[in-house]
Amino acid sequence: MSQPLRVAYARIAQESNAFTPVLTELADFERAQYVDGEDLARRTSPQHPEVEGLFPNAELSGFVRALHEIGGGRIEPIPLFSAWAIPGGPLSSECFGFLRDRLVADLRELGPLDAVMLSLHGAMVARGIEDPEADLVDAVRSVVGPEVSIAVTLDLHAQLIDRFVSQVDLLTAYRTNPHRDHDRTGFRCGEMLALKLLGHTNPVCAWRSLPMICGGGTTIDFLPTMRPVYRWMKRQERDPRVLGLSLFNSHLWNDSPELGWSTHVVTDGAPELAEELAEELAGMLWARRHKQPPPFPSGSEAVQQVRAARWRRMVGTICVCDASDIVGCGAAGENTRLLATVLQEAEDLSTLAPIRDAEVVAELWEREIGAPVCVRVGGKLHPELNDPLEVSGTVFSKGESGGMGRMVALDLGHVKLVVTTGPCLAMRPEFYMNMGLSPWKADMVIVKSMFPFRWYFLKLNRKTIYARTRGVTDFDCMYRLKFHDPVVPRDEVEDWRHTDRRRRGMAPAERPD
Repeated sequence: MSQPLRVAYARIAQESNAFTPVLTELADFERAQYVDGEDLARRTSPQHPEVEGLFPNAELSGFVRALHEIGGGRIEPIPLFSAWAIPGGPLSSECFGFLRDRLVADLRELGPLDAVMLSLHGAMVARGIEDPEADLVDAVRSVVGPEVSIAVTLDLHAQLIDRFVSQVDLLTAYRTNPHRDHDRTGFRCGEMLALKLLGHTNPVCAWRSLPMICGGGTTIDFLPTMRPVYRWMKRQERDPRVLGLSLFNSHLWNDSPELGWSTHVVTDGAPELAEELAEELAGMLWARRHKQPPPFPSGSEAVQQVRAARWRRMVGTICVCDASDIVGCGAAGENTRLLATVLQEAEDLSTLAPIRDAEVVAELWEREIGAPVCVRVGGKLHPELNDPLEVSGTVFSKGESGGMGRMVALDLGHVKLVVTTGPCLAMRPEFYMNMGLSPWKADMVIVKSMFPFRWYFLKLNRKTIYARTRGVTDFDCMYRLKFHDPVVPRDEVEDWRHTDRRRRGMAPAERPD
């Protein structure tokens, strides 16, 4: 019996925000997920959760399952390590260098391989590194050589650039927003790779890049603006020659000068078809460039909307996203503006709110439940932007959560405030429930998530409000960026093809008059 094909797999993933000075360090990965070897193999088996407390099955689990199901014992998945961190600021150069160097060292130690699979985000930022994820695939390619296949899974908010795409043999991305297809994305990647390794397919790829950084309305996959696009993608994949289509919406807080929406297509030995579909999909996205997200109300206006939604509050809760301080988009989570508004203007509304403040958690950790407290929360990590706020109440509960560390809940009267050591990723009801707080009984629940909370709070949420207060996840941060080309919506751009050809390393198309 011939030796099985050897496929190494690893994850290095974080969605980064270039506008916050709070750097991401290795400790942030260790707090969320940093596992390797047998532990990673166990977590990617059907009996165990891949990312405890967040995802029962994610990309690596789906990938391994596909290799087993399609390979039939002819493909051996080899776990390297998984480093995943809650969204935050840019990786420090030391943190990124350590993870990259470990990936290289682990691959060299394994010896000859047939393929490598990487689970990346695609919107990682690292201090002093222009394109960190392109650096990662470059590093892998330098070890394994040109003949070994590299397959990648990406978030649909990833940034595609030529240096990255040219080194990757296969890639695929989430197709849901809010994201709920991590496992299916990994399975698609594993399926394409397994079929290639076994000689059943000959994948070829094509892609396009648009000078468009915001559009598509809310970009939610099941709402009218984007739903026809995803349905069209599924119809194309009924053609046996089409192995996979992906589209990418920009992560607005990535400082890449090439930032833009993009498309990617994989076909089985049909390069002309790949080019045709990548072009057509790009045209569909470009047609949605003027459909911008709706304007967000102020904190005070959001409170008024919650108060007016009386009947909805009676049968559930109202989720208010702190749109200027979205931890899920890389903010630090210590902005106190919305909290101050709720404390001052919403005494008639029971509210659950989060804030990040490691110093306050450390100060209160030994206090007894019910002990009176008076502390200043927030404004310590990014004081130039965020002001501290003095609050008084009692200690309500204590707990601990992976990625967020120790947590202390404070009873401030009509507001119950959960203070976290690490990033306060308040996107699931369990964030509050694990601290003994009931979202069902709250009039208003403040979340620090752009999209995922919509899925996780589906049974509880009766109305969604995005409140703008000023912070590092405001949409107009795009106007502070420097791009190589005019981009929509900041600039008037009539045609995308000139920019696309330049970004893909081709002779630019003639600009329209």
